[in-house]
Parts: sequence; C-alpha cells; structure tokens
Amino acid sequence: MFRTLGGSMKRLLAALVILAAGLLPLRPAQAASLVEVTGFGSNPTNLRMHLYVPDNVGPRPAILVAVHYCTGTGPAFYSGTEFASLADRYGFIVIYPSATRSGQCFDVYTSGALTHNGNSDPVGIVSMVNYVKSRYNADPDRVFATGASSGGMMTNVLLGDYPDVFRAGAAFMGVPFACFATTGGSTWNSQCANGQLIRTAQQWGDLVRGAYPGYTGPRPRMQIWHGTEDATLRYPNFQEQIKQWTNVHGLSQTPTSTDTPRSGWTRTRYGTQVEAISLQGVGHNLPLSGQAAMAISFFGLDGTQPSPSPSPSPSPSPSPSPSPSPSPSPSPTPSPNNGPCRVAYTVNPWNTGLTASVTITNTGTSPVNSWNLAFTLPSGQTVTSAWNSTVSPASGNVTARNLAYNATIPVNGTQSFGFNANHSGNTARPSAFTLNGTACTVV
Repeated sequence: MFRTLGGSMKRLLAALVILAAGLLPLRPAQAASLVEVTGFGSNPTNLRMHLYVPDNVGPRPAILVAVHYCTGTGPAFYSGTEFASLADRYGFIVIYPSATRSGQCFDVYTSGALTHNGNSDPVGIVSMVNYVKSRYNADPDRVFATGASSGGMMTNVLLGDYPDVFRAGAAFMGVPFACFATTGGSTWNSQCANGQLIRTAQQWGDLVRGAYPGYTGPRPRMQIWHGTEDATLRYPNFQEQIKQWTNVHGLSQTPTSTDTPRSGWTRTRYGTQVEAISLQGVGHNLPLSGQAAMAISFFGLDGTQPSPSPSPSPSPSPSPSPSPSPSPSPSPTPSPNNGPCRVAYTVNPWNTGLTASVTITNTGTSPVNSWNLAFTLPSGQTVTSAWNSTVSPASGNVTARNLAYNATIPVNGTQSFGFNANHSGNTARPSAFTLNGTACTVV
C-alpha cells in the first residue's frame, strides 16, 4: 500500500511540475551584444554608431563614449578593450563611434571640430549621447568619454567643446585640446605629435575656454595616461595636458598627492579634478590590462563615490601666464638672482626614476636666438633621455642645448624641455641655473 501511495505521489508531483512549466515558461537566457544604430541625429561627418547595452542596465544608466584609435573602428575598440565587460559588471551603456574618413582618424584639427556646436565629429558624437539619453532614460549627469590615440585626442576635444555634456574623461595617449589644430586641410600636426608644441598653462587653458565662449558652468574632470616611450604622440604631451586641465580648473601644477598604483606607474593628483598616470618604459599601446578599470573608478562607475562636482570654471579674463609650479620633492630655497631669465623646474619622481620638466622665460629686453642652460644635477641623478633639447653629460654639471626648431626665446616668451633620469633616492632639483652664462631667477 505504501509503495502504491508512493508511486501516486510521484506521478502527482510530476504532473504539477509539467503544469507549472506550462504556466511559468522559462525565460530564455539573454546575451547583450554590440548593435549598430542609424538615424541617431545630426551627423555632419557620417560617423557610424555602435551601442552596447548590458543585460543588467539600470533604470537611469550612465553613458560612456569609448573612442577608437586611427585605422580602428567602434567594433574593434569594443573587442579590444575592457569597457564592455566593465559595463556588464556595473550596468552602464557604452557608445562606440566609428570614423569613416580615409585613415579612420577622428577630426581633432579643424575649427569645426574645436568649436561648441561646430560642424564635425563632436556634433555627431553628442547626437549619439542624446539618442541614448532619450532611448534609455540615461542620467545626463553621468556622461563620460574615453579613448586611445586619436580617441584620446578626441576625449580632450569633447571635454573642451561640451563641458555641459560630459562630466569627466580619461584620455589614453592623447594631446591637449587644440594641440593638433591645422590649417590648409592637413590632418596631421607633426609639431604637436612630436611633443614640440609647448605653451604656458594659461595659453592652453584659454584654448579650452575659447571653444565655448560665455560658458561659466562646471568643467569636466580629466584623467590623463601616457607612456614615457611613446614614439607616435610623444611624452611631452603628457605634461602639456596636465598644464591645460589644471589651468582650466584653476589649480596649481604641484600635485596634491603622488602614488604608484603598479610598478612603473606614477600617478599624480591635482585636487579631485585632474589625475595623471605616467607609465615608465611604455610605448603607444594603451590602455593596458587594468587601466580601463581605473578609468571607470575615476568616473565613479564602479560603485565608489565619484569626486565632488567640479567648481565653476575660473574667469577667462586675461592674466599673466603662470610658470609651472615647483616640484613636491624637497627643494632648495629659490635663488635671489634677478637676471634676464627665469627657470621653473618641476620634478615627478617614481621608484628609482624621475621626470623633470623645465621652462625657461626670457625676462630680458632682447630675444635669445640660441640658448644653453647649465645646471648641476643633484648627486645620484643620471639623465637617460631628453626631449626638446640635448642634455650632456648625463650627470654632474650638465648643459641643455636648444634644437633647431626651438632656438629662439622672444622677449617675455618661453621654451620648455624635459628629461627622464634615474636616481638613487635624491629627487631634489638643482639649486641654480645659468642661461648662456648668465644667472637666472629660480621659481
């Protein structure tokens, strides 16, 4: 009897399972994928738009615009970076624009690209953002941009053109806003690419402010990534971006903190608005593994609290061009000399290496037509490479000499150079400088 009852119970349970299956059909597994979107709005340069919406997208998602390198495409950047997998984890939407002109570089050089509501690629990208805001009820206060190489340059351009759209950006291997500007239809600026376009922080900041005249709202935060051995968009562009975005935010170029997230990665922070990561020995191949996650963390999309909203941008009123601020490293008392030149010397150290950035200002009454700057490196420092000058010998009493393209320093004008060096623990700066044999003021 019990066996019969047991068999009946089994048949009843089987029937209930079948009934439940009929009433509550199983949901098929969903798999998010990259899709192309057309007809998304104004698109003067015929960009293509690919969109990645993760399965766990929230009711008010953030938007990340991820911009590819020259010769690339949106789908290639989707496949070759970690941003989509991070979207799966944190529920934000990723837009992958694709450039369609020959060479597949983005326009970061025409006046139409360097102007708010101009007539080039930035307009199409912002149309993509507006489409996603409308279609997915996305959060307009959480729109971010990132990109590599041409995309890193476009990140600078988007933040300069549209501070009212983008809250923050992360530029991998980029150049400052308007550094790549050209005339005559050229699409390549060798001076900028080679790290030879050096401006004051004020001049760089004015270029950003000039992209959207009259704008007085908050400015986007910026994270900057660059390898010291980048041979395509050379390393001096790293410091020039720092100068630009610290000036835009009214900040000093002296870092408020410095750390080493990984061996060879030196991160400097300037308040909460600007963060810069220098990658020792790395070339033109970013982002590396783990770097996309650091960008997402900088944006606050990983569940951590983002930094407070930036302050309204400082007044664009003309002011004297500030020199780079002194290094956070221990440094001697500035020289009391009041010669016809002024030298600003900034040190960013890491482990057993350092990067020095030097700006010479001609405070005399006549142009300098050829220059050499002599100084004594502190004990234990040895120069390993230099840009915008030759530096010899490698240690001790050294002299930096101009190259052919930067020999002239006009009255009240500047020339900048820099170098990498090894050190044995002493990261102090030199105590005195002489320009063509004449002592300079040290600031």
